[in-house]
Amino acid sequence: MKEKRVLFSPSLVQISLQATKQFSGETAINPNSPLGDMSVREMVQDMINELTEALSDAEKHDSGNNAAGTRIRKVMQSCKGLAQDIRLKVQGDKNSR
Repeated sequence: MKEKRVLFSPSLVQISLQATKQFSGETAINPNSPLGDMSVREMVQDMINELTEALSDAEKHDSGNNAAGTRIRKVMQSCKGLAQDIRLKVQGDKNSR
């Protein structure tokens, strides 16, 4: 029987640290990142801009272009991350007031 090794990638450690900070009431957004000094409105507008730019790929995907579907999935993953950053910033702002 093979021994299973569990390797921790830096991204898994970062996710774990973010979850710990989130549940302890701290904002998980790194203050040194560009998101740290952005307003919530700017963050939402960035998400809207990304989705608007993806509309042409959505049309191509609907026409049967598989590569466009891959690009759409990439944009959706990015938007998922942006949405989480927005949630954390709003929660952090609420807790600091």
